[in-house]
Amino acid sequence: MSSSAPPAAPPVLAPRFSVLSWPQVHRLDAILSENVPIHGRGNFPTLSCKPRHLIQVVRSRLEQKGITVHNTRLNGSAASHVLHQDSGLGYKDLDLIFMVDLKQPDGFQVVKHAVLDCLLDFLPPGVNKEKITPLTLKEAYVQKLVKVCTESDRWSLISLSNNNGKNVELKFVDTLRRQFEFSVDSFQILLDSFLMFNQCSETTMSQSFHPTVMGESMYGDFKEAMDHLRHKIIATRNPEEIRGGGLLKYCNLLVRGFKPKSEVDMKTMQRYMCSRYFIDFPDIREQMRKLRCYLQDHFIGMEDKRYDCLMTLHHVVNESTVCLMGHERRQTLALIASLAVQVLAEQSLVQAVPNFTCYYQPATFMSDGNNSYYFAPVQPVMSCSHSYQTWLPCCN
Repeated sequence: MSSSAPPAAPPVLAPRFSVLSWPQVHRLDAILSENVPIHGRGNFPTLSCKPRHLIQVVRSRLEQKGITVHNTRLNGSAASHVLHQDSGLGYKDLDLIFMVDLKQPDGFQVVKHAVLDCLLDFLPPGVNKEKITPLTLKEAYVQKLVKVCTESDRWSLISLSNNNGKNVELKFVDTLRRQFEFSVDSFQILLDSFLMFNQCSETTMSQSFHPTVMGESMYGDFKEAMDHLRHKIIATRNPEEIRGGGLLKYCNLLVRGFKPKSEVDMKTMQRYMCSRYFIDFPDIREQMRKLRCYLQDHFIGMEDKRYDCLMTLHHVVNESTVCLMGHERRQTLALIASLAVQVLAEQSLVQAVPNFTCYYQPATFMSDGNNSYYFAPVQPVMSCSHSYQTWLPCCN
């Protein structure tokens, strides 16, 4: 008598992966089914699209043009919200990742034109599409275009405009050495099974009938990263690799009630992040541009938190910067303080802060290179006895 073979053991997931629960899949469905407006500049009409429909259209257009799409993912604060809606992070932008092959010489151009071509599909009826060029669509609906092509990183970003700050950001990644800053923003949700279910099934999704959706933590250990998200812990790996903007994200997390994993971790992270911040933004004008853009993009609906974030940044830079000459550090601190007072002035709360002098005054206006942003000068607002020089003599 032959014995039957033992049942096959279920596959063991790598620690970086996890299967989403029904409540998490339900939140994912709500986010991807929401109508998101893409606002046009000037007389161009507002486009209304569901993210899941946009993903399918973009993917189809890319494959028609010979760009292989390996998978699609939801990233950033929206992915964190799907996994834990009470994280305190909220979500604003929709960060969508397309894992693609960009090694062909014209890959970046093909991707850009494919996305712009897709926007035509969402124009309302009655619009004459024949006379609308890709350049016109870019000027009308694209907030930001980024292209990175180095030995270790090959990716591009197309951010579609939303006047409420809820931009749809399409990232096309061939290779990207580091895809997260902290464990709490390291999550990516693989969307292909979810999108296939929506295309193939006519049955409404429910707790007893829904697709298996996988989540991945680029931090490395999904369970550990989820514990950090639930308990508002700031942790990372290889902090020396975090780019300059990570310092601002760190201060944002502190303002939202997150705490570093330990005192040692905090000191190490802050020193590394301050050093990288001044490497990536060495000029005071670049620092002002970055700070203004960050405040504009990350505090829509939470304008009252901008001052707290700037004061937290002021404290971290003052405490942890070891890479600058004294006058350079004071110049940066004066800029941060000046912006903080301007933020309070906009909220008519300027009387509530201590007086100080800010000697730094930027140029009349500046552009980010794409003619997308213009900034008014930061004026010195108050003065008192607690002032200091922003330069030091060279002689002994």
